[in-house]
Amino acid sequence: MMIRRLGLPFAGTALLAACSGPAPAPLPATPTGSPASTAAACPEPGIRITAGEVDTAMGLRALGILLTNCGTRDYTAHGYPVVRVLDADRKPLEVTVGNGSMPVSAPDSYDVHPVPVTLRPGDQATARVLWRNTVTDSAVPATEGRYLEVAPAAGHPAQLVEPRGGIDLGNTGRLAVNPWAVRS
Repeated sequence: MMIRRLGLPFAGTALLAACSGPAPAPLPATPTGSPASTAAACPEPGIRITAGEVDTAMGLRALGILLTNCGTRDYTAHGYPVVRVLDADRKPLEVTVGNGSMPVSAPDSYDVHPVPVTLRPGDQATARVLWRNTVTDSAVPATEGRYLEVAPAAGHPAQLVEPRGGIDLGNTGRLAVNPWAVRS
């Protein structure tokens, strides 16, 4: 009986001592892209593409990508970003990229018809990249991407972004992209 009464105060003291360590580092206030995507110089043709954090809720992965007009003239984005998944050595992976959420998920509020979005200097547009980490065949290796090559549209120069957490596609090899839009 005496051991039990003494055990509780000692256990409480141990818990308090464990909780009194250094405070965890604060989370960053805003999402950041790769060092290449956050460089101070504005790439041609006056736009910068960055990636936010990967949201992994309920097995569906969602990544916001941001198109910023860092130039001195208006820039018009229209349609869907062109996305290519690269491995750790920056080599392209075989991934099917579909427009709209349907190749990966049920349609939602991001599935809108693409319309031209004119950005004044400093304005931003967003798009969303979706995927699932689904393994349908344990004999097929899972696809693990490290970088995304993102162009604002077909035929435009791409920029490299490195999403935190990578792109864990399982072995289905499917990705979905929503169109550029101004969202509040």
